[in-house]
Amino acid sequence: MSKYEHIFFDLDGTIIQSEFGIIRSARIALSEMGISTDDETDKEMLKFIGPPLYNSFHDFYGMSDEDSLRAVKYYRDYYEREGLFDSPLYEGILQMVERLTAAGKKLYIVTSKPGVTASRIIDYHKLTDSFAAVIGPDKSEKSPKKKELIERAIRENNIMDKESVLMVGDRMYDIEGANEAGIDSIGVLYGYGSREELEEAGATYIAPNPIDILSFVN
Repeated sequence: MSKYEHIFFDLDGTIIQSEFGIIRSARIALSEMGISTDDETDKEMLKFIGPPLYNSFHDFYGMSDEDSLRAVKYYRDYYEREGLFDSPLYEGILQMVERLTAAGKKLYIVTSKPGVTASRIIDYHKLTDSFAAVIGPDKSEKSPKKKELIERAIRENNIMDKESVLMVGDRMYDIEGANEAGIDSIGVLYGYGSREELEEAGATYIAPNPIDILSFVN
């Protein structure tokens, strides 16, 4: 029997293919800030997936603290109205979630996306009953660290044994956060990160597809 009983899932790039709504929201926010993205391809805009929003505007576009916060507001105004629904589940997610649930595993969403927004997405996809909790930052948090979110999930759900926890994510932020929090991790290749990125970050396991996650958990 697997030692992993509590499975933490990132959301963007792990459960949902979120690029469509995210890219559109980012382009709108940047336009509102007077920045044209006409010369940036959708592939280049994928940089918005993974890091906290504030960091993206601040680091990628050199915005001041005040402007970064304004850009985040413009982004969320559109994203929470329309963009969040443009996020299909990856093929195989439903089957993987159903099999883990049937095996008695407890599943959680642990994401840098605001918790209230992540909950709406999970509810939209009719997965609310499959997850014991959705853990994400408050909207007032500018730059939440994945380590802190993982530790919050462990604490708030009264998980006593870290060895029973496994983080599943597609970017280095998920893997590094897991390592810093002292738990094992699966880096998934179907999301927005590369094998090289995930291996360099120190992923315990690598899963090419959602169904491959089962081989490390069941």
